[in-house]
Amino acid sequence: MYSIWRETVNPVNFDKLSENKHTDVLIVGGGIAGILCAYMLKKQGVDCIVAEADEICGKTTQNTTAKISIQHGLIYDKLIRQKGLEFAGKYLKAQILACKEYQKLCSDIPCDYEIADSYVYSIDDLKKIHAEAAALAQLGIKASTTDVSYLPIGQALAVCVKKQAQFNPLKFLFGISKDLPIYEHTKVLEISKNKAITHGGTITFNKVIIATHFPIINKHGGYFLKMYQHRSYVLALENAQKVDGIYVDESLTGLSFRNYKNLLLLGGGSHRTGKTGGNWQELEAFAHKHYPRAKTIAKWATQDCMTLDGIPYIGQYSRNTPNMFVTTGFNKWGMSSAMLSAMILNDLITGKTNKFASIFSPSRSMLHPQLAINAFESAVGLLTPTSPRCPHLGCALKYNRHEHSWDCPCHGSRFSKSGKLIDTPATADKKNL
Repeated sequence: MYSIWRETVNPVNFDKLSENKHTDVLIVGGGIAGILCAYMLKKQGVDCIVAEADEICGKTTQNTTAKISIQHGLIYDKLIRQKGLEFAGKYLKAQILACKEYQKLCSDIPCDYEIADSYVYSIDDLKKIHAEAAALAQLGIKASTTDVSYLPIGQALAVCVKKQAQFNPLKFLFGISKDLPIYEHTKVLEISKNKAITHGGTITFNKVIIATHFPIINKHGGYFLKMYQHRSYVLALENAQKVDGIYVDESLTGLSFRNYKNLLLLGGGSHRTGKTGGNWQELEAFAHKHYPRAKTIAKWATQDCMTLDGIPYIGQYSRNTPNMFVTTGFNKWGMSSAMLSAMILNDLITGKTNKFASIFSPSRSMLHPQLAINAFESAVGLLTPTSPRCPHLGCALKYNRHEHSWDCPCHGSRFSKSGKLIDTPATADKKNL
């Protein structure tokens, strides 16, 4: 089950590492964040290498719905209430900067980049929408509240920000990656202070960026407590609706809409990885009811790392690892977050001051209610007396009958029926499934 992006591009291929190498910066992971980091570092003249275990953009990146927006759900009202106007303003300015960088880069790369108005809607609590519009106004953003009755979702109200964007992410990434120092099928098996061991050779480095979606090093940073993973599903429908914009429900379990050429990309069916949810069946039932003439051209699923406070972790991996950096926890907003990661990490690695770095620091406070939920889920997973168990930290795996996989409800690792690793943070296949 490939995404529509995968079906519309010719991939760029890279060699497997076959000898020992040295580099100033090693980037582990060849998704959108890793590729953008390499692109910006190379522009600055920094020697770097990307080590990708499989093929670049072959997992989470190829499964995005590719919305480029400063709107990240209803985040700005929450940030103002919890962290203050100045903090919220800095977060907003960082997103604006990231979105503008896409606009600049995409002007030179044929990637179906187009301007689109962005809508975040609610069908449960219309007061939330008014509060978010007021928060954006406080931050200097012209936003409006609008009825979205043309969507078949019942009575709903949305906050709209104009002139956001959408694109084909693989056309963009294959375009900028052609001349980058990337090694595919080069899995990092072990990382020590200044050395990474792979199947094809050893890479020594001065600094390293872990860009593996969910960080793979457990002994630093506590990411296995600071994040969980959330799964969602997409149908690409022909003969469906033209929606003229990008739409998301403020609820994690709601629906999203955007068009790509003649297709409607309908997203939803979400649930915590390893738990039950609507899956594709929810989307298929919705499409059958509201778009009876529609034909499913492609369907796929994706997985998002959710942080304690809804803000990504970008920066030094932990206080005790000055030369190790991380980018993770994009909370369903991977496009602007990946670009912002590259901008921040480029500055940190080259010794420049970045005025947004403190907002996204992975070492910020862990005192959030979600921490208790994550700890509880981990405890349940560890104490559940079933087999098989996840090789990451030993939680009981749950069988996902919709996708025919074994999923970890603790941290989101996934395995095929035969035990082949699909998603991190686990780093090895699971035998005897």
